[in-house]
Amino acid sequence: MKCSRCLLPLVRSGRTAAQRCALLPSTSQLIVQHNEQQQVLRYFRCSPASAKRGPVPAQFVKEDEEKGTKSLATKEDLFEQVAKEYKTKDTFNKVIDVFTKRDIRRRGHVEFIYAALKKMSEFGVERDLSVYNKLLDVFPKEVFVPRNFIQRMFNHYPRQQECGVELLEQMENYGIMPNTETKVLLVQIFGEKSHPMRKYQRIMYWFPKFKYINPFPIPQPLPEDPVDLAHLSLTRIANDLDARITIYQLPCTDFTESGEEIKLPHIIGIQSPSQMELLAKHNPEKPVFVEGPFPLWLRKTCVYYYVLRADPIPLEEKVEEPYDPERCFDYPLQLDLDLDRDLGDDESFDVDDLDEGPVFAMCMTSQGDQATLNQWISGLQQNNPILGKVPTLFRLDAGTQELQGAADTEPGYRHQAHPEAQREEAQPAEDPEAVVEEESRRSHGMKQ
Repeated sequence: MKCSRCLLPLVRSGRTAAQRCALLPSTSQLIVQHNEQQQVLRYFRCSPASAKRGPVPAQFVKEDEEKGTKSLATKEDLFEQVAKEYKTKDTFNKVIDVFTKRDIRRRGHVEFIYAALKKMSEFGVERDLSVYNKLLDVFPKEVFVPRNFIQRMFNHYPRQQECGVELLEQMENYGIMPNTETKVLLVQIFGEKSHPMRKYQRIMYWFPKFKYINPFPIPQPLPEDPVDLAHLSLTRIANDLDARITIYQLPCTDFTESGEEIKLPHIIGIQSPSQMELLAKHNPEKPVFVEGPFPLWLRKTCVYYYVLRADPIPLEEKVEEPYDPERCFDYPLQLDLDLDRDLGDDESFDVDDLDEGPVFAMCMTSQGDQATLNQWISGLQQNNPILGKVPTLFRLDAGTQELQGAADTEPGYRHQAHPEAQREEAQPAEDPEAVVEEESRRSHGMKQ
């Protein structure tokens, strides 16, 4: 009886299997399909008892590469579709929300994060910590956390970890320090023993050490007003607390008698009391020179400045001033030490002394022609009357156009209103001896 009971289920299962085999198409009835590239898609048949899924087409290596490039392109197109008119922080966050709500499993999150990192500079959020934390939140939680020491040892989910490290490296390049929210997200996504977590620990160790290492920090962001930017730049160049900045002219618009509109440039100058003393002692028979423009880079912004200087004083005309021991008590300017020297000590030093000549004043303007710089010299005469007796020569270069053309080819760099360093109308031919004297005089001076 027991044997007959055991045989009944086997007979029934055999009947059902036979029926299933009858329903399935035979091998002669399988249709061979060809795609556009003349590639055959083959179907694999399983056992009738375990066939639960439909036929799966064969995949090729080139198709996977094309899908990867197309997926990254589609993620970049998502930013263009959502932010068609305005590219701001709100639209960038809106794109992230659209992607996270589209699929609960966050398929394609790695390609989306890479595309978002490229688009951050266009939306102006490359220095916003909250946006980086929101990008980290795109990763699925507790999926890439290693469960044992073997997974930690063999770099668990390397592609996702590389993406997280890339995001932290971009934060490091822009000088953004992570916060506690960043750490919590990294622990939830990758765990405490992962490469992104180690990158976070290194950033938190080194950033506080280098945060205040620069004695002359540049504010972030830079002032957009050209007058404020010139004030900051001249103060940075002079590096003298006693130097005084004078605004000779503010940018404005004027109209002539004929009704023409004329834009007047700004003229900002700086001069210290020590420079005024040097200018007062200058020999009126020797000229002073207005040279420039010289570039100054403030992060990605380039501004130009001009200097008022003279040729170096000859050695026979130099007068050594007596040393004042009470001038500075904290840092003595002269030390007379009688030190015992050994027979092998070499007292000779190979030092090249180069006298560049005194600099009397500096200025910045948005239009560097001779007429504008003449207004600066006229304003300096109020506190320096000797300028009315000293001849002033202009040495204006036109090399800034080449510098601006080379920098414009690099993305992310911008120039401040570039001064028009142009000469006046061509003068008649000079005496060749005078030209030789002028060239020899220029060879003595060195631009700063």
